[in-house]
Amino acid sequence: MYTSQIPQTQLTQLFEDITILLADNNQYLRKTTRMMLTNIGAKSIYEVDDGVAALEAIRTLDPDVMVLDWGIPVLSAPEMMRIIRSPGVFPKASLPVIMVTDRGTRSRVQEAIRLGAHELLVRPVSPKALQQRLLSIFLAQRPMVRSGKYYIPQPRRQVDWALVDN
Repeated sequence: MYTSQIPQTQLTQLFEDITILLADNNQYLRKTTRMMLTNIGAKSIYEVDDGVAALEAIRTLDPDVMVLDWGIPVLSAPEMMRIIRSPGVFPKASLPVIMVTDRGTRSRVQEAIRLGAHELLVRPVSPKALQQRLLSIFLAQRPMVRSGKYYIPQPRRQVDWALVDN
């Protein structure tokens, strides 16, 4: 999608310049994701293993993007997203978030949209898919908008909220 349009040197520079927060309680999956991020050129990667630590890391590290596992403990990913997507309350309400799940069901996708995820990946995650989601966030930036009770990235296409709310 984006990789063929951009010279490799620019891709490398883009990934070297961003700070990534990786929030997953599974050490093996964190290590695997870190390796994928490192292989695409990311240099600044921080890891946390629970939702409370992730919120604190967002406040202190000021990451450019967060990769968030749906099943993270202490504060679940949906609870975290409700806190993060609180403009005026949380300091980085517009933080781009890539949610990772092991369930690619329609209801999970709809919930990710409602929660304000920029992207959703279903495990197993490939390095190419992760790279494409990151490029989508940084090269095709979408402003955050309020749509009813939701604070979300502007949809790529028109969303029928009656379908999403069911």
